[in-house]
Amino acid sequence: MSVELRHLRYFIAVADELHFGRAAERLGIYQPPLSQQIRQLERVLGVQLLRRSNRRVELTEAGRAFLAEARAILAHTTQAIELAQRVAHGQTGELRIGFTASTPLSSRIPRTISAFRQARPDVHLQLEELPTLQQIDALMDRRLHLGIIRPAPMPPALEARALFSDPLVAVMPRDHPLLETLPPGARLPLRALAEEPFVVFNRAAGTGIYDQIVALCMTADFSPRISQEAAEPSTIIGLVSAGMGVSLLPASYEHINVDGVAYVPLLDAGADSGIHMVQRRDERSPLVAEFARMLLEEATRDAPF
Repeated sequence: MSVELRHLRYFIAVADELHFGRAAERLGIYQPPLSQQIRQLERVLGVQLLRRSNRRVELTEAGRAFLAEARAILAHTTQAIELAQRVAHGQTGELRIGFTASTPLSSRIPRTISAFRQARPDVHLQLEELPTLQQIDALMDRRLHLGIIRPAPMPPALEARALFSDPLVAVMPRDHPLLETLPPGARLPLRALAEEPFVVFNRAAGTGIYDQIVALCMTADFSPRISQEAAEPSTIIGLVSAGMGVSLLPASYEHINVDGVAYVPLLDAGADSGIHMVQRRDERSPLVAEFARMLLEEATRDAPF
């Protein structure tokens, strides 16, 4: 025999009323079963909680001590039930979102985060900047609930949905001879960079853009001559500024202003880098579902990039 929550509720009612009849009426039960349950509780505890006489009921010293703890246990149980219900309905909890370095440069993502925080102020939103491939690993390990990534091969357990496209631009020294002959507003054919050294993300950075750059160049009938690799976009842009070569980066990086660098739109079809939302196929969290819905709605809204 063990102490159950009903024992605590019955005892608290008797302790409040100091009368078995009134306590039974309050609980909606008959008095004999209530008296039986209190005696059973005392047997389990091995102590007397109440002194009974024909005219009065009073708490023993042990009963007063037990009453305070019984109230605390029931209050904590109620809180636990309410918390579980709020989490189940997406009203509270934790949401862990991954994003790539360039993601916040698109206004769509910060707007979604701001809207979600306003809608769910009690949810702890944990944001973590990770390259695409590391986000995929974190999702598989359940360290992230949802990722915002560049296109990459997906394990079967994950599901990716396209949000929007980020055009690729040529990043070139501002005094490059090609720019002197390019009319204002014109797009540059990628083939024009066939003889140029390229500065690119290294594959280990896990951005997913390395393979796309190589594929685009091959489509343009040349293999890129990679002279430098770097893990950070600011480093790549700085190396271009220093005359180490040219690069291809998502247009969102145009927000990084570096002296002596020009961002030039490309003419080639397919010269863009998608932004995808990815999550586990077995994800059932209502918080994840709500954030994903808001993100998809924002991605399709007519708004500045």
